[in-house]
Amino acid sequence: MLTSITSSTVLSSSAVSASAISMTTDIGLPQYGVLAVIALIIMLSAKEILSASHIYNRAINCSMNMSILPLLVCFSAIVLSNVFAIL
Repeated sequence: MLTSITSSTVLSSSAVSASAISMTTDIGLPQYGVLAVIALIIMLSAKEILSASHIYNRAINCSMNMSILPLLVCFSAIVLSNVFAIL
């Protein structure tokens, strides 16, 4: 995690107080993880539906696999990062 620390000093009439504000930023784009999971569910559903169709052939199978495999890698990375965040 990238961490940046900003400290500010506030002067009062009798004492000096210092406070530190810690801001953390996650690496990657966690807000888009949900979109990747939704896209994976849609692609797996489409592959299952198309496999029962009469138009399903090797070209469609290859194209579906090329779009599903990177989404599976993203899904695995999301799951692993959430597991490590809990530990």
